[in-house]
This record gives sequence, structure tokens and C-alpha cells, in this order.
Amino acid sequence: MKKKKTPFIILLAVIGLIVLFGSFTITYDDEYKLIRRFGKIDRIESESGITFKIPIIENTDSIPRSIQIYDIASSDVITMDKKTMVTDIYVLWRITDPMKFAKNLNCSLVNAEARINTAVYNSMKSVIGKMSQSQVIMARDGELNQNIMAGIGDSVAQYGIELVSVETKRLDLPSDNKGAVYERMISERNQIAATYTAEGESESQIIKNETDKNVSIMLSEARKNAEVIIAEGEAAYMATLQEAYSDAQKAEFYSFVRSLDAARLSLKDKNKTLILDKNSPITQIFTTE
Repeated sequence: MKKKKTPFIILLAVIGLIVLFGSFTITYDDEYKLIRRFGKIDRIESESGITFKIPIIENTDSIPRSIQIYDIASSDVITMDKKTMVTDIYVLWRITDPMKFAKNLNCSLVNAEARINTAVYNSMKSVIGKMSQSQVIMARDGELNQNIMAGIGDSVAQYGIELVSVETKRLDLPSDNKGAVYERMISERNQIAATYTAEGESESQIIKNETDKNVSIMLSEARKNAEVIIAEGEAAYMATLQEAYSDAQKAEFYSFVRSLDAARLSLKDKNKTLILDKNSPITQIFTTE
């Protein structure tokens, strides 16, 4: 009897262990744990740890709560000026509402990426379709990504997911028309540069003309003031002479000083000999008794 009971006890023990371990589920930091009861979601565990569940009756599904990367296949998009651009982008996204995600997408990451692909492509097509090719190229520094994100809005929120960012890996021209487009862009930039140069030269000439005008006015004023000062000096000089010659003694002294000055000026360098005519005013100075 004991030998017959032993296998039965072992079987009960194994069943007990299976039931015991089946009564718990582990939730990790980077996931949501969906607990289903008879196939219907009963509750969601978002905190890490061990959770009790009813064996057999309840089962679990795990969906990620970390940021996911979805690489969208490269595609052609037409710009406003009917030029083709080749775009290659990827998306960073995450699940924010696991209940909506489970109900609308059946906990499938593939389904989520399909919805994301549609939303991103439609927004990218709309944004680039409103820009010229040159505007698209100049917007590669981040402005284009922001516009695409704004165009998506909250259209994917109904699936319980959020787009963190849209990043451009490659935004280029088709290989068959790169050369022509680059040549045209260079020609346009040269025309713009020539326009700026012409405008700068015109402004420079205006400034030069204005400066020359101001200089001419200042020189004219300076000459006028100089002539006034010279006239005033000559008038003062004539007044001094008139005053000097008005008195006989002053006139004689003035003539004497002038004669000495003339004699001093004639004795230059090594020439120390002064030859005078007897009728010279200087001779009169030295011969006057």
C-alpha cells in the first residue's frame, strides 16, 4: 500500500508546485504586465515586483514600457516645386496607456509600428509638399523634424502610444539629378551674392558722396574763417603801423628797428660783410650825427 501511495504523493506535490509557481508573476522595470482573466484584461501591473494571480484562470502578457526605435523605410516625397526628395527617418516612441494599446492593437508592436508608419509618412508628405526643395534642404538642421512632429500631433494617442521624436537619417536628392540641382542652387546663391554686392557698393557710394560733401563744406568754412582771421590780422597790423607813424618819435624808432631787422637778415651764414649805399636807410642810422 505504501508503494502505491508514493507516486500519488509525488504527483500531488508536483501539481502543488506548479500551482504555487503559477500563482505568481514577476513584473520588471521595463515592462507592463497585463493580467487576463478568461482572456479579458482584468488589471495592469506597472510597478516592478511579484504579483499574485489565480492559476489557470488568469494568464499574463508583457508589453514594453521603455522607449522603442522604429526605422521607417526610405521613400520618395515630392516638394512644392515638384522636385523629388529621398527621405530616410526613424522614430522614437513608447507605450503610455497599456490598456488602449492592448485593446486597439492587441498588444502587437508590429501593429503599433504600422500605425506609426502611416502617421509619420502622411505628416512628412504634407510638410515637404508645402516647401520648396531648397527650403527642405535648409531645414535639415532640425526644423523639418519639428514640423513633422507638429503635423502628427496626437493622432497616435488613441492607440496608447506617444512619439518621442522623429529623427532624419538621410534627406537627399535622387542620384540622377543631384548635379543639376546643385548647379542651380550654386547659380541662385551667386545671383543673391551679386545682388548683395551691388547693394553694398551702392550704399558705399552714397556714404562716400555724403562724406565728400561734408568735407567740402568743412573746408569751405575753414577757408572762410581763415580769410576772416587774416583780414582781422592785417587790419590790426595796419592799425599798428598807423599808430606808429602818427608820432614822429615813434616813426623814427620804428624805422630804426626795421633797418636793424633788415641788416640782421642780410647777414646770413658766413657772410658777415654788409655793404650799404650811402643813401640807404641803414647807412643813415650809422651816419646820423
